[in-house]
Amino acid sequence: MRRLSAVVLVPVLVLGAVPARAQAPADPHGGHGGAGKPAVGEPLQPGANSFTDAQVRERFGKMGFGEIRDLKKNDQGIWQGTASHAGKDVRIGMDYRGNVAAQ
Repeated sequence: MRRLSAVVLVPVLVLGAVPARAQAPADPHGGHGGAGKPAVGEPLQPGANSFTDAQVRERFGKMGFGEIRDLKKNDQGIWQGTASHAGKDVRIGMDYRGNVAAQ
């Protein structure tokens, strides 16, 4: 009976460690789990995006983007919308790591 308990506990302990990594990935760019600035202009990566609408708007606002409109998360987990920057309208996007793209 003890042997069965040990076999059952090992998978539970291994699975218990996985969500902690998924919630705060190590990101060399300082994205979602890091403390630095998000990378700008890097290819946006699909993935499970846990940023909220308010968090995405705040991040873009701190980067100098204004009048953020039509902000939606697509089926690949990438937030996309339109914003003003330097007097022009630009398309903006942010992936699950916090990387930002604008064009």
